[in-house]
Amino acid sequence: MPNVQATLTCPLCNAKQTAEIPSDACVPFYKCDKCGKVIKAKDGDCCVFCSYGSEKCPLNS
Repeated sequence: MPNVQATLTCPLCNAKQTAEIPSDACVPFYKCDKCGKVIKAKDGDCCVFCSYGSEKCPLNS
C-alpha cells in the first residue's frame, strides 16, 4: 500500500501541517508545530488523522 499524506488541522490554533499516515498503526496523539500543544484523537476515532486530518487512516476503512 502506498504511503498517504494528509493535512492535520490543529483544533486549538487552526494551524495546518502535513504528515504521512502510517499504514500499520493508529496515531492517537500529535504535537502541533505552531502552538506546541499535544492534540488527542476525538472519542470514538482511532487516531488524529480520523479526527483532524484531510484523509482518514487506512485502519479505519
